Amino acid sequence: MRLTKLGHACIRLEQDGTTLVLDPGGFSDPGALAGADAVLITHEHQDHFVEEKIRAAVQSEPQLRVFANRSVAEKLDGLGDRLRVVGAGDTFSINGVDVAVYGELHAVIHPDIPRLTNVGYLVDGTLFHPGDALTVPDRSISTLMLPAHAPWSKTAELIDYVREVQPQRVVPVHDAGLSDIGRGMVKMLVGGGGPKTDVSYEPVADGETVDF
Repeated sequence: MRLTKLGHACIRLEQDGTTLVLDPGGFSDPGALAGADAVLITHEHQDHFVEEKIRAAVQSEPQLRVFANRSVAEKLDGLGDRLRVVGAGDTFSINGVDVAVYGELHAVIHPDIPRLTNVGYLVDGTLFHPGDALTVPDRSISTLMLPAHAPWSKTAELIDYVREVQPQRVVPVHDAGLSDIGRGMVKMLVGGGGPKTDVSYEPVADGETVDF
C-alpha cells in the first residue's frame, strides 16, 4: 500500500491500481481527488469535507465514487448511484480493495456542542482512519492514522488510544493546527519519549509518499 499525506486529515492510498482518498477537507491539497477511484468521508466538518470540492470532483472524474455516512450524504443530494451511504458494520469493496466501517459518533468537543455522526474506515484490513473519534477496531491493524491534535483531544487520551489499538505503526494526521514544535511534542510523548506505547511513530510530511 502506498500512502500520500495531502494535508491535515487527508490521505491518498494506492494499491493494485486503485486509488482511494480519505477526508479531502478545506485544509487539504486542492488536487487530492485527481484520478481517484473513490473518496471516503468520515464526517461533515469543513476540515474533512467540502461539498463543492466533492461535487466538482464527481463532475470531472467519471470513475469517482463517494462513500459517506448519512449526514454527509444528505448534503450531496443528486449524486445518484455515484454516492453510497455507509455506517458502522458495513463492508464494501472498491476494485478489489476491501473497506470496513467502524464507529458512529464524533468525539465530544464540549457538552454544549451537539455531537455529529462520524465513521472510521479500515482499508484492506490493515490501515485504519478513525476520523474525529478514538474508535477501536475489533481486529488487529498494522497502521493507525492518529488524529494528533483537535479541540476535542488531549495527548494523554491519544497515548491510551494507541495502547488499546496496539497497531504496528502510528502515522499522525489531523495536525494542521500544530506548529513544528507541537508536532515534535506529540511525537515525543506518543512515540516513546512519554508513557510506553510499544509502537513505531512514523510522521509523514504533507506531500510525502511512503510505502507500507
